[in-house]
Amino acid sequence: MDLIRRLFTAALVAGVLSGTAASVVQQATTVPLILEAEKYEVVTPPPATAAPTTAAPAASHAEGHQHGPVREIGEGVPVTLDEAMQRIGLTIAANLIAGVAYALLLAAAILLAGRPVDARRGLVWGMGGFVAVSLAPSFGLAPELPGMAGAELELRQLWWLSAAAGAGVGIAALAFARNRLVIAVAVLAAALPHLIGAPHPESAEGAVPPELAARFVTASLGSAALFWAILGSVCGWLMSGVVEPAERQPALRVQPGAR
Repeated sequence: MDLIRRLFTAALVAGVLSGTAASVVQQATTVPLILEAEKYEVVTPPPATAAPTTAAPAASHAEGHQHGPVREIGEGVPVTLDEAMQRIGLTIAANLIAGVAYALLLAAAILLAGRPVDARRGLVWGMGGFVAVSLAPSFGLAPELPGMAGAELELRQLWWLSAAAGAGVGIAALAFARNRLVIAVAVLAAALPHLIGAPHPESAEGAVPPELAARFVTASLGSAALFWAILGSVCGWLMSGVVEPAERQPALRVQPGAR
């Protein structure tokens, strides 16, 4: 019972700290980019102009050139302080829930591995989680801004899940497996989703400028790396007494006269 309590405590503290840190960083990095991209979500067609008359053909022609596509702010952009605070609160809540959930998975994996752990080793575990959940899937499906063209959501979610699970299996095999066949199969499982290919739309055209999308990918992966680093370090530190190192376990004493 004490083991379960310590595991849940470590996951709760690590999830809250990592989720809070990620929320603060996102407010300064990814959130401004999302708000900027949402301005490109709604594009209104140019207003219809009347046919030029013989009386003023030049004026009508000039007026027609003045009206182009008018970009309007998307519905998701907060326009009042209450909407902005509500959006920030939902972002923080989502990060906290995700942090606790990922911390539970990481703590369970550490416990199943049965290896000694501390803050430094926990950081390595956290970086493994970052590679599996964020970095590896981004090679096929990079973080996307609102307004970007994308394939069907269900297909993307299924591919992300397979890529993340495959990368996790591959990392675990490389770290703990001793059988070369097992390692080869795990590496193949990690590469298989990328060999099949991620789902993409037929046309990659979108309203979001490419440089804005590139900045968002960099900022998203950076905040994810910070999130996993804090999560792994705190989780490993709090679980340092749960899994005892082998050298701390009492050695068997040889009885006198025993052979």
